Amino acid sequence: MTEQASVTVEDVRRVAELANLELTAEEEPRMQRDLNAILGHISQLNELDTEGIPAMAQVGEVLGAVADTTGAFLRADVVRSSLDRAAVMAEAPESDGRFFKVPKVIER
Repeated sequence: MTEQASVTVEDVRRVAELANLELTAEEEPRMQRDLNAILGHISQLNELDTEGIPAMAQVGEVLGAVADTTGAFLRADVVRSSLDRAAVMAEAPESDGRFFKVPKVIER
């Protein structure tokens, strides 16, 4: 296995903070171990020689979708009118006439 960067407890804490997760002191080292194990498996997969192995079929190919010149599957680009803002805002429980008003859900 090639050398890889490992996840530190500080990394786990930072990711937990970004994900708004509250990990206990017992969960942090377990999460660190699990994340490092995942990175180890990915490192092993990266060592495999995949030269000459065709890419897996995608759902679009199975359904007969057509790819553009870059290989990306695109839907037809059709111009359509959007919803009338005044009508939508009239149906909203709370609005300032331009935006929906919603309760705050993230507390820090």
